Amino acid sequence: MSEHPAQRRTLAVLVAAQIFSGAGLAAGITVGALLAQDMLGSTGWAGLPAAMFTVGSAGAAVAVGRISQRAGRRAGLTFGYLTGALGSFGVVAGAVTGSLLLLFASMVVYGAGTATSLQARYAGADLARPAHRARAISTVLVATTVGAVVGPNLTTPMSDLAVRWGIPSLSGPFVLSGVAYLLAGLVLWVLLRPDPLVLAKAIAEKPADVVDTTATPRWSAPIVAGTTVMVVTQLVMAAIMTMTPIHMQHHGHGVGAAGFVIAVHVAGMYLPSLLSGMLVDRFGAGLVAVAAAATLVGAGLAAALAPPSSVGALAVALGLLGVGWNLGLVAGTTMIADATPVATRARTQGTVDVGIAIAGAGGGLGSGVIVAFSDYPGLAFLGAGIALLIVPALAWSARRPRIHDEVAAG
Repeated sequence: MSEHPAQRRTLAVLVAAQIFSGAGLAAGITVGALLAQDMLGSTGWAGLPAAMFTVGSAGAAVAVGRISQRAGRRAGLTFGYLTGALGSFGVVAGAVTGSLLLLFASMVVYGAGTATSLQARYAGADLARPAHRARAISTVLVATTVGAVVGPNLTTPMSDLAVRWGIPSLSGPFVLSGVAYLLAGLVLWVLLRPDPLVLAKAIAEKPADVVDTTATPRWSAPIVAGTTVMVVTQLVMAAIMTMTPIHMQHHGHGVGAAGFVIAVHVAGMYLPSLLSGMLVDRFGAGLVAVAAAATLVGAGLAAALAPPSSVGALAVALGLLGVGWNLGLVAGTTMIADATPVATRARTQGTVDVGIAIAGAGGGLGSGVIVAFSDYPGLAFLGAGIALLIVPALAWSARRPRIHDEVAAG
């Protein structure tokens, strides 16, 4: 089966949009916890912004998935990015006015950008042939690296610019996020033609209204396994990543040092994507998911044991955390993409990403509470233990076909 002629153009447009969206995503998460700590005066609630981002991400994942299913990826992704831009500017307004209500409401809306940035990976797979599906997904993810690495390193210049504008310094990076999300939405709306999902429906073997979805249950074992892999990786990543800037600030590091560590982390999240995609296509999603679990365990241990004074050691730990997340996301996404029929594809994928968003919210909110009652190393050790849950989930999924075969034979 040859690649569809429109696939190359689709990937090129998605890559361009993801470069902008990566900057929007990373700039906000770098300073979100610090901004909340300044306005609330409490470390215990410093994880609240990440929770707000991901609550908004959950709602947006459903909306983007349903709009995409009905009107195509172009409409769904553009809606998500424009919503994320609105939330970014709302965060700035909340910081300027000192309104906690506006700040946190806007952080929920800002989460739409995060959800959309992740949903774009599915668009890369709509027209890909099965043997290259993971590589198509990873191509979209790796494009996010450029903006995601640049974004955190612009936190200090944007903070300085905000001071010159007479607004709170930590609101500056959210100005960058708003502009970046606007540009990502504009690129998709203008250039994503033909729409990959609309085209995939048109060339499906059966019309969408008569596709037999009972042959591939919406929540089949591969879909459950893929969802579990991504939920666990998101939970562990969000918990440790959210509290790292706070941990560093408490040990005398400035926002520039925190931005560097987060930049390394985000590079680990997206830069290995092409390699991850090739590994999944070559060795299978299950084996790569096990590698993700092992990498996350290593990241948790490295973060727990890193000397608080060492920016380098924390950067290595957060880099590993990003790589583990990347392996889990590419493997889990491929499981989902392989198992979802085109008639329900975007809707199911949106629902799956709700679970990922809820896991991120739980990790972000819970991380602050855990650190307040324990410490950062305790949080990192706990994250390493949770990562091991991926292995029994994969073992359960692998047994399901054999169980069904045995029942049918009996």
